[in-house]
Amino acid sequence: MSTQDNKAINRRLFEEVLNKGHLALVDELVSPENVFHTPTGPVHGLEGYKQFITMYLSAFPGLQFTIEDEIAEGEKAVTRYTARGTNTGSLMGMPATGKQATVTGIVIGRFANGKLVEGWLDFDALGMLQQLGVIPAMG
Repeated sequence: MSTQDNKAINRRLFEEVLNKGHLALVDELVSPENVFHTPTGPVHGLEGYKQFITMYLSAFPGLQFTIEDEIAEGEKAVTRYTARGTNTGSLMGMPATGKQATVTGIVIGRFANGKLVEGWLDFDALGMLQQLGVIPAMG
């Protein structure tokens, strides 16, 4: 697959799976052997990937991701994004706050045979928790 193909797959993950909630596309775009490294630990396989996405989409219904930058070379694509949503569902045992949050993050995806096979996620979890009022803001 070309670098442009990898960017297209990556963009579909953001635009169709995350923004529109089309989880059935995960089977088409993600390898069953996928390992997705998150701040809370690795997520394995299709079901693990779907559960991770569902956890955030349930906590923030209508969550919207904006791709700010996308850079690709070889088998990897890097995406800097901004996510915006209102926390109306529980998240990892934290009750809903009803507050809005805007969070920035970066995902590095590695692709093979037209599918995401490994990913690394880093996002401003502290900023999110401060905006939700779970952790007091500094200052």
